[in-house]
Amino acid sequence: MQASRRWLFQTISATALTAALGPALAQNKVELLNVSYDPTRELYVEFNAAFARHWKTRTGQEVTIKQSHGGSGKQARGIIDGLDADVATLALAGDTDALYHNGKLIPQDWQKRLKHNSSPYTSTIILVVREGNPKGIKDWDDLVKPGIKVITPNPKTSGGARWNYLAAWEFAKRKHGGEAQARDFVRKLYENVPVLDTGARGSSITFAQRNQGDVFISWENEAYLLEKEFGAKFDVVYPSISILAEPAVTVVDKNVDRKGTRQVAEAYLDYLYSDEGQDIAGRNFYRPISAKAQAKYAKQFPKLNLFSIDQAFGGWSKASKDHFADGASFDQIYTKK
Repeated sequence: MQASRRWLFQTISATALTAALGPALAQNKVELLNVSYDPTRELYVEFNAAFARHWKTRTGQEVTIKQSHGGSGKQARGIIDGLDADVATLALAGDTDALYHNGKLIPQDWQKRLKHNSSPYTSTIILVVREGNPKGIKDWDDLVKPGIKVITPNPKTSGGARWNYLAAWEFAKRKHGGEAQARDFVRKLYENVPVLDTGARGSSITFAQRNQGDVFISWENEAYLLEKEFGAKFDVVYPSISILAEPAVTVVDKNVDRKGTRQVAEAYLDYLYSDEGQDIAGRNFYRPISAKAQAKYAKQFPKLNLFSIDQAFGGWSKASKDHFADGASFDQIYTKK
């Protein structure tokens, strides 16, 4: 009788755990697809392995996380067109908003579901130059000088490129007097751009491996990965002002509910906020949001004069309409080259 009770208790406990964690847990293995932007490859290779260990310890289930990377805007379009993402970890909230506006794949208030507006780490935009800084580049103003070749990706397809564009625009607006001056400044900057890659990693390759350009407008984490891989071939320049980049994350509700992977996918994103997740972000040169990890990596990240997208541009919806929609400021500037 005692053995029967023990068996019954174990059966009920297993059933309760399965019910609590969802239908995917009834399987021995589960697979997630994380659709992300270009420079997060290394971050998620390390994080995925850590989460898989955590999940196996917690539930006994093996989880495999596949990664897809590309320009953030292009990745968002891929999800809308049927790329079966369980989670989207894109470069900017504006690209993630498109999953609601153009596909109703997520709720409109998706960004309220996780802490820090669903941004478990932040970054910023800095400048990478050749070893010894032979062109003497110190700030955004130097990027519009005659003869300077600037490497930056296409803001029509790359989230990082949009951060780059807006950082330069706000610098010029503050220093040179207004919107008209900012437009002229950014026009001059893009006249110095010899090629527009579709994503940040493509521009990184153009600059580092193909040896094109004098300066690369870069994600902070991407800049340090270049320095780590190639050593003294490059120097990092922090401009006088830059933008607070807040990449946001979300489950793709329509997909996880159909596939039965919601609980695993939600746990995956929650783990980005854990001590281990924050430590991995810092090790991969993203700025963590937890006080503990910030203190640990404080020497790695200089304090900067940063402005937010909301402060300078009224949020991503307005910034996208004003600058990156068809016929908006970028098209007007770049088609006049």
